[in-house]
Amino acid sequence: MGSPRSCTSAFFSFALFLFYTVKASTFSPRKQLLPVKRISEQKAEKIFEAACKLVQMGFTTAIEYEKTREKVFKITTGSAVLDKLLEGGMESSSLTEMFGEFRTGKTQLCHTLCVTAMLEKSQGGGSGKAMFIDTEGTFRPARIKKIAERFGIDPDFALENVTYARAYSSDHQLALLVQAAAMMSEEHYSILIVDSATALYRTDYSGRGELSARQMSLAKYLRMLQRLADEFNVAVVMTNQVVAQVDGGAMFVADPKKPIGGNIMAHASTTRLYLRKGRGENRICKIYDSPSLPENEAMFSISEGGIQDPTD
Repeated sequence: MGSPRSCTSAFFSFALFLFYTVKASTFSPRKQLLPVKRISEQKAEKIFEAACKLVQMGFTTAIEYEKTREKVFKITTGSAVLDKLLEGGMESSSLTEMFGEFRTGKTQLCHTLCVTAMLEKSQGGGSGKAMFIDTEGTFRPARIKKIAERFGIDPDFALENVTYARAYSSDHQLALLVQAAAMMSEEHYSILIVDSATALYRTDYSGRGELSARQMSLAKYLRMLQRLADEFNVAVVMTNQVVAQVDGGAMFVADPKKPIGGNIMAHASTTRLYLRKGRGENRICKIYDSPSLPENEAMFSISEGGIQDPTD
């Protein structure tokens, strides 16, 4: 897709992003309609006004909003202990960020969620397909098959219901969300996984000179993810890497590792989960930030069949 300095096509795609439903046009600034052929400023204004008549865009009461929240569902992680910590699992219509160093279970949890998303809602699933955007080359179909067997799902059926794409640059990663919107408008997806959301931004943009450009591009990408979550009621789960603090204050902090992406990532994520290593195959998940979950932590384990309750 080219370097981040020559991303005209990616930003043109962003301009057309999500215009597959009426709700999409209300979520977007009017100027994003203008690159579409034969749409002038006047037409863009009329489209926006017409869409606003069909989609609730004004104030409402809290009790009415509570009713709209009834469509939100949770997807089980495969571990009852971890589900209890998350009050049911990964929430739809929101962004959940999982960060931690290598071998803390981020990718294994992503593979498990691909399968559990297919379960019926009565079983803790989302009754839909899974979409996986892979930026690090860590997706393994063999893992999906093993996890599917554990949950009583035909392995080939599970693979058929996971839509996979490998992203090779931050521009490509951005453009894939346009395709994601098109597919979600045609078929029911219950989860979108990005593993990881920040890896390509770390390599495509280097040094403090490109920090501002990186953060602006990352913010746009995260906003696109949130709009997908809002419009299609999917659970968006993304992994993030960590970096060690090297400033003078690091010696006074018990754990000097912090997630990359800065305040842009922190503000965009609805729920932030910090994963760290435990003893043996056990891992620890801590609620790092959430609008509804109290700060707490729980232990889980990685097995051949995916994420499960901790072992002794």
